[in-house]
Amino acid sequence: MTTTATSQQTPLNTASISERRILRFGSMDDCLDEANRLAASYRRSACKQLGNWTLGQTFGHLATWAEYAFSPCPIKAPWVIRFIMGFRKNKFLHSPMKPGIRIPRVDDGTLGTAPMEMEEGLDRFRKAFERLKREAPTCPSPVFGLLTRLEAQAINERHAELHLGFFIPG
Repeated sequence: MTTTATSQQTPLNTASISERRILRFGSMDDCLDEANRLAASYRRSACKQLGNWTLGQTFGHLATWAEYAFSPCPIKAPWVIRFIMGFRKNKFLHSPMKPGIRIPRVDDGTLGTAPMEMEEGLDRFRKAFERLKREAPTCPSPVFGLLTRLEAQAINERHAELHLGFFIPG
């Protein structure tokens, strides 16, 4: 696996990485297919990492946020942010997410970034995304409140597009 950053190096500004792939998923199955393709490439030591996280970490991060549809998220946006974002929900469901965004007052700028082996992360990712294919969320989003199953799928598809785009399969 080719990497460009490790935990000992200064983190890259991911907003400035020009090689990042621009992905567009139309379904949870598209996300799962791409994850499987990246995992196969990783196993062959042919997957190029462009960002700060390993593939396992990335799968774990995506799984963490997908799992928050069914278990409470430990953070909640202030009411004014939730109010404003309510008007922008469709943009978040249908437009690409921007790289380099950090959640204020949250360590590392987001949740679910613990180091993780690729196979463990992939397993969590598969389980979380398969569950979102079948079930409606039971816990509210920290920004948008309770989402429908299709809304939760869309926001997780956009999230996966962003993060999986930092890996180039070989």
